[in-house]
Amino acid sequence: MSTTTFTITEPQPQSRIVKHLPVAEDTPELVKDIHVIPSFTEKEAERLWAKQHMVGAFRIFAKFGYNDGAGGHISLRDPVRPDCFWINPYAVHFKLLKVSDLILVDEDGKPLTQTQHKVNTAGFMIHAALHKARPDINAAAHCHSPYGRAWSAFGRPIEMLNQDCCMFYDDLSVYEGFGGVVLAKEEGERIAQALGPTRKNVILQNHGILTAGGTVDEAAAFFIALEQACQAQLLAEAAAANGIAKKFVGENEAKFTKEGSGSPAVMFMQFKPEYDLLLHETGGDFLA
Repeated sequence: MSTTTFTITEPQPQSRIVKHLPVAEDTPELVKDIHVIPSFTEKEAERLWAKQHMVGAFRIFAKFGYNDGAGGHISLRDPVRPDCFWINPYAVHFKLLKVSDLILVDEDGKPLTQTQHKVNTAGFMIHAALHKARPDINAAAHCHSPYGRAWSAFGRPIEMLNQDCCMFYDDLSVYEGFGGVVLAKEEGERIAQALGPTRKNVILQNHGILTAGGTVDEAAAFFIALEQACQAQLLAEAAAANGIAKKFVGENEAKFTKEGSGSPAVMFMQFKPEYDLLLHETGGDFLA
C-alpha cells in the first residue's frame, strides 16, 4: 500500500507579542505567558500567514455546519495595503476554498486580484463599512449559523449564564433595524454603528451573528463561541419556560472572567487547536 506524505509550510513569525493577565509570583513557569499572538517584520509574510488562517476559518466553519448556500463571508484587512481587504468568492462552498481563491478588493469593491468569481454584494457592503469605521478591526466573520440565526429572532443579547458567555461581557451589541438583505452602503454603515467604537460582536436581529477581531483567528473564535452561547441561551430558555429559574453570573464576576477568557490573545489561542487539527486532517491542502 502506498502512502502520501504532506509537507505543511507556513510563514514563521520573527517575534512574538505576549499578552496575558497579571499572574501571581508563585505561578509555575509552565503556565506563564501561554497566550501569544505572532508578530511579523515582513508584511508579505504576514499577509500569507493571515490568508492561510482565513481559509482555515472557512474550512472549520464548514465542518461545524455554518455554511449556508451562497451566504456567509469573512473579511481580512490586507497587511500590505490596509485600505483594502480580502474576502471569499461568491457561491463557493467554504469546504472547497483555498488561499488562491481569495479576492482582494479596494474600498469601492474593485477586485485587485485576478479571479473568475464574483464578490458577494451584501458581504462587501457589511465588511467595507466595518473596516472603514473601525481601524482596530482587521477581520470580521458573518454566517447564517443555525443557533445564532434562531436566537437573533428575539433581538436580544445573550445573558451571562455561564463562564463561556462571559467572553461577551460588555462586548456584544444588538442591531435591531433589520432592513432586508444588505445591498446598500447605508445598511452596512448602520451595522457598523450598532457595533460601536469598541465592541467586536453583534447580534443582527432576524439575521444572525457577526464577530470581529484584530486577527482572523480572534474573529473566528468569537464566532464559534457566540454560536455556542446562542445554543446555550436557547436551551436555557426552553428549561426556564418549564418553570426552572435561571441563575446569572454576577457583574463583577462576569467582568473578571471576560478579562481572563475574552481578550484578543486568549481568543487567538482558542482558535489554534481547531486550526492545528484542520492541518492534520487535510494535510494542509487549503494552503495552496
